Amino acid sequence: MTDITFGLDTFGDVPQDDAGIPVSHAAAIRQVLDEAVLADELGVDVIALGEHHRPEYSISSPETVLAGIATRTSRIRLASGVTVLSSDDPVRVFQRFATVDALSNGRAEVILGRGSFTESFPLFGYDLADYDVLFEEKIELFAKLLEEKPVTWSGTVRAPLDNADVYPKTESGRLTTWVGVGGSPQSVIRTAHYGLPLMLAIIGGAPDRFAPYIDLYKRAADQFGTTAHPVGMHSPGFVADTDEEAAEGFWPGYKTMRDRIGATRGWPPIRRSEYDSEIAHGSLYIGSPETVARKIAGAVRTLGVARFDLIYSVGPQPVSARLKAVELYGAKVIPMVRDLLSERS
Repeated sequence: MTDITFGLDTFGDVPQDDAGIPVSHAAAIRQVLDEAVLADELGVDVIALGEHHRPEYSISSPETVLAGIATRTSRIRLASGVTVLSSDDPVRVFQRFATVDALSNGRAEVILGRGSFTESFPLFGYDLADYDVLFEEKIELFAKLLEEKPVTWSGTVRAPLDNADVYPKTESGRLTTWVGVGGSPQSVIRTAHYGLPLMLAIIGGAPDRFAPYIDLYKRAADQFGTTAHPVGMHSPGFVADTDEEAAEGFWPGYKTMRDRIGATRGWPPIRRSEYDSEIAHGSLYIGSPETVARKIAGAVRTLGVARFDLIYSVGPQPVSARLKAVELYGAKVIPMVRDLLSERS
């Protein structure tokens, strides 16, 4: 069980400089580029960039940043994490990622999602009442586009297509495409229906509670006669030299972001005891390289996933701490996880 893919995931959270002052959105984007270049040099397999339309985040167009990363890297795979397909156009999403695929010599991946944040819907003129039908129809169209043949399609959320060919084509003939799921059984079934790989967003609670979703994915694929691909997961975390340094350094920014989002969703402010419990028993992978490696290996073994992405930036973490976290993840955590998994294989 050593052939695991390891990634890093970020929404381009606006970090602080070492004086504690938030940097500009432009500087935050360039910071992500520097982190991706470092990850590439260290042998990290994937960099995944999420799409958001809020002031705390700098990345609203993951594929544009990925195109920049493509020109500065040689081997790391370039993914979104996620692309909010519901408030975008499937044809344009395919074209943009096919372009990134060309620039990177075949390293592009798209992870499609419905969107856990809803700012993009009014921003681009979509009605939240159509939340479900938007994704259902658009993923149906996107699945057809992946065949890279002329497409005939009609629905209720965009103009129909009649034998329309879409360019550019990918050199491989298939754009690597996942579906990101946060815990909806119907989304798991839909992913299996289209024969696409499943990426689980596990951001709280013990990872083993997601085991039924993986089983559902496999059973649904069997019933649909599609392929049940190896499953991936992504979870937040942070790596520092010691457990204490990681937990203390990550807490202020994490609380700031968690409470800001929670205020819009009716959540009470997070308590330190909840944070500590999530580190000890839940889905926060925070600590020294050894601690984080053991926890990742445990989750991989429990769920049998083939990919683990660490969401390494949550809130206004200092620039220097983020770079150090990327360095430790690539240089120490990943080799340790591979060793731990090989011992049990």
